[in-house]
Amino acid sequence: MITIDQTLTPASLLPDTQRLFATAAKKIALLNRAWNPAKGTPVFTIEGHYTSRGWTEWTQGFQFGMPILAYAATGDKKLLALGRENTRRHMATHVSHTGVHDHGFNNVSTYGNLLHLARAGLAPATAGDIDFYELALKISGAVQAARWTALPGGTGYIYSFNGPHSLFSDTVRSLRALALSHRLGHVLMGERDRKIPLLARLLQHAGTTARHNVYLGKNRDAYDVRGRVAHESIFNINDGSYRCPSSQQGYSPFTTWTRGLAWILCGYSEQLEFLSTLPDAELKPHGGKSAILARFLETARATADFHLAQTPADGIPYWDTGAPGLAHMGGYLDRPAEPFNDHEPVDSSAAAISAQGLIRLANYLAKKQPKAAARYMAAGLTTARTLFSEPYLSTAPKHQGLLLHSVYHRPNGWDHIPRGQKIPCGESCMWGDYHAMELALLIQRMAGGKYYTFYSF
Repeated sequence: MITIDQTLTPASLLPDTQRLFATAAKKIALLNRAWNPAKGTPVFTIEGHYTSRGWTEWTQGFQFGMPILAYAATGDKKLLALGRENTRRHMATHVSHTGVHDHGFNNVSTYGNLLHLARAGLAPATAGDIDFYELALKISGAVQAARWTALPGGTGYIYSFNGPHSLFSDTVRSLRALALSHRLGHVLMGERDRKIPLLARLLQHAGTTARHNVYLGKNRDAYDVRGRVAHESIFNINDGSYRCPSSQQGYSPFTTWTRGLAWILCGYSEQLEFLSTLPDAELKPHGGKSAILARFLETARATADFHLAQTPADGIPYWDTGAPGLAHMGGYLDRPAEPFNDHEPVDSSAAAISAQGLIRLANYLAKKQPKAAARYMAAGLTTARTLFSEPYLSTAPKHQGLLLHSVYHRPNGWDHIPRGQKIPCGESCMWGDYHAMELALLIQRMAGGKYYTFYSF
């Protein structure tokens, strides 16, 4: 399990975050010079160069969100201009994209970050700019919420790109799109002008995900280990019945793909923060604030505890907790992760996402359960310290990625295996780079006595 360094503080990691952002600025410039929009959205690197992979267009918001985050951390106006202009030129189709579950990735990373900076007075913006960002976020949240499979009992879920039968764990992190749209006073309009509250759909989706994709150790089935996560749940859309767990990118439906767990951990933790800011009256029609927060907290803590127990000492998980090659790596949880081993790859992107989830969970628990909060905070900071230095921080001047040793789709064999190696290693991905920067910005803000959330404006 993670060897937690209780002495770490956000301030103690400031040199690490500064180094990360200095490195990120170089990587952003390098990619911007080389990127050809006609070849699609950059997804992951091969031999240090970003390439595209046509599955869904879910990473472009990370590409343009990174210079915006870098500006927020450094004040470099050239980076802000780059992020703003590319958002204006390339992101409109993502706002109205009805075919994906990725609005919280694409649009909150761009329009959301720009609105945060503008509303906080941290970046120049006209009233028209702010209206532009707000309108994009309103529409994005509504379009995301319209991708809906209704279940018996007035529940349902936002279905994945696989189709109406498919519920992905990833989508919990996209609920930030619904949260922002709701916060801006927007609703989804349905047939006969029916108003569909976005908050209701957020809560219903989160409830369905927690019930079917997250295991809580309550004897649900023979593999019900508390905190384990199934990447996907399959439903019979004729009658709404749940059929089975599944996995698109993990080893099996009965093992835990660690990036899927990371999306759950981070998504529920940040929604705990968001929902706790809403008045009791706003949540009363949906079961009451106390009950809702208790359900979200149970889910976040279960996945956090599982992650801590199933991750090597330095905070970097292997790509799946049940990956078969791990059986040949005796004691692999008792030592730092080994990105250059001969059996199974690590996934640094899962570490970056999980670390932020741990810190946000700690922030939520700080006054309620200080001992648990301190443990989660130290674990998140321990992981961040590992990520912000070699061999995970990419320092080679010609490598376009920022965070090394990430994995995209191990079962499909999409990840590059360098010459002389037996497993994927040494490469980067858009979501890993972005979330490393989002993690670093959060830590930097905390070191300065401030805090960063997707809804803080």
